[in-house]
Amino acid sequence: MKTLDYIALVLVVIGAINWGLIGFLNFDLVRVIFGDMTFVSRVIYALVGIAGLYALSFFGRLRNE
Repeated sequence: MKTLDYIALVLVVIGAINWGLIGFLNFDLVRVIFGDMTFVSRVIYALVGIAGLYALSFFGRLRNE
């Protein structure tokens, strides 16, 4: 389970960096690298979103420790 946690955390950080670039510089790194809403970019956005939802479970696990 720890490996899945690290993968989710990396994806959430990638998403946070991308959103920061969009907010501060109006620059979408995923779009620049993979194209505007291509299949690959949509998969990346979906994986980052799923990782964000999975990361919500971190709060419950922190409370239990």
